[in-house]
Amino acid sequence: MSAKITVSAHKLPGYGPTMRTAKRLTEQAVRIVGRAVSGRMPDVEVTLTTERGMAELSAAADLALAGSTDRRAQRRAVDEGKRLARTVMARAVPCPDGSVLVLVIADKHRTEAEFAVTVVHELVHAMQFSRKGVIERVVRDTRDRLGIERQSRRDARDHLYLLQQEEREARGCHHLANQIVPAAAA
Repeated sequence: MSAKITVSAHKLPGYGPTMRTAKRLTEQAVRIVGRAVSGRMPDVEVTLTTERGMAELSAAADLALAGSTDRRAQRRAVDEGKRLARTVMARAVPCPDGSVLVLVIADKHRTEAEFAVTVVHELVHAMQFSRKGVIERVVRDTRDRLGIERQSRRDARDHLYLLQQEEREARGCHHLANQIVPAAAA
């Protein structure tokens, strides 16, 4: 059974051509990443949004993953979402149902090539979430970051180390974007 891929927009009016391009590039990237990276491609929802939309959706996704409605956790999630939206172009977040939400700030991608590199990078993270123990580790870290449940120092150190490994792997796959848009990873 193949993964279900959806591309949508959040608070992004008038981006019809961008949506069509994003859908085409995402479908191609899913096939390429699925063959090149170990793991199983989960259902993926790619959402094109603005910086403000990224902060909002990122906070909601973190709270859903952590399983919390605590006011302090909500405040922390919103603050962290705003801070993150200012510094990143996209983010992949595992969902409680096993799917992955990929949030992409449309305005930070000037060309198809930039978008292709970003989508490949985030889809590699989606594949990583399917590996043994990764979701549990991400949930534990999210609950710790939101002040819901502390994790041990060892778990925090292990998570940071593995996160760096996963980032290196995702950056190492940027060359796959060349198969979607020639000269993308240049």
